[in-house]
Amino acid sequence: MAELTDPDVRLLRIFNDWGNGLDGWAASLVTFLGEYGLAATLVLMVPLLWLMVRRRPDAPQAVAMVAWAPLAAAVAYGFNQPISGLVARPRPFLDHDDIVPMLEGKGGWSFVSDHSSAAMAIAVGLLLVNRKLGLVAVALALFQGVLRLTLGVHYPSDVVGGIALATAVTLLLMPLAVWALAPLLRWCGDTRGLRWIAPGPPAGADGEPGEDSAGPRRRPVEKGLAA
Repeated sequence: MAELTDPDVRLLRIFNDWGNGLDGWAASLVTFLGEYGLAATLVLMVPLLWLMVRRRPDAPQAVAMVAWAPLAAAVAYGFNQPISGLVARPRPFLDHDDIVPMLEGKGGWSFVSDHSSAAMAIAVGLLLVNRKLGLVAVALALFQGVLRLTLGVHYPSDVVGGIALATAVTLLLMPLAVWALAPLLRWCGDTRGLRWIAPGPPAGADGEPGEDSAGPRRRPVEKGLAA
């Protein structure tokens, strides 16, 4: 009886029943997006944002923040593993016969959702750099969480837990990540052959040479120093 009133299970059933009511290309599309497609899209948004910010005046800091997005996903994944082992929550289709997974071969523990955690870590990281692109990324990450329920491989609380953990990791560790990465990116911007990583504004944009300038920057000739 407690299971019938558990909102975690009831909400899961609603989405999973909808997913299993699909057939043909619709079912294949939902399965692909929930397992691979949305995750790949979020990953591809990282180099896209890098291209957008690499010529900003604050390029080392901006590129460092962009780089932190996928790194945050990896760090969040590292936190997930001991939590998953400690909670040891089976996948929902193992405990509930009426939950039918839309893909085969899903093992491991259910809590927390690695997909939701990684997706939201990238999304929050991008949001900290660019509002518009970041909001799109957050929407995609939330949609992926919904699809994890539709596929029948996670409870809603697994998704919420992954999102909360990823958000906390990304926000709390970002200052440390930027502090560590920005000097390296500043060095790249001053190094021939690596300037493309964080070149800053193009030549003439701020009165300084860009990354394509030949040779070291020359000091201006001081007036009043006659030969």
